[in-house]
Amino acid sequence: MTQSLTQTEVENLRRIIGEHGMISNKLEAYSQSAMDPELKAILQRDAQAAKSAQQQLLSFLQ
Repeated sequence: MTQSLTQTEVENLRRIIGEHGMISNKLEAYSQSAMDPELKAILQRDAQAAKSAQQQLLSFLQ
């Protein structure tokens, strides 16, 4: 499926992609300092989910 995105849509998509990357990085950093194993696992899982969403969104720019 190939669709043309408007310039505004591309800019918004890039911003959202960047935000997902930032969220992933922050959650990963928080997980490294978490002492509670359950919290650590939750933060790592959520960091991976944000990274996965970022990768999926990147496909729209190709």
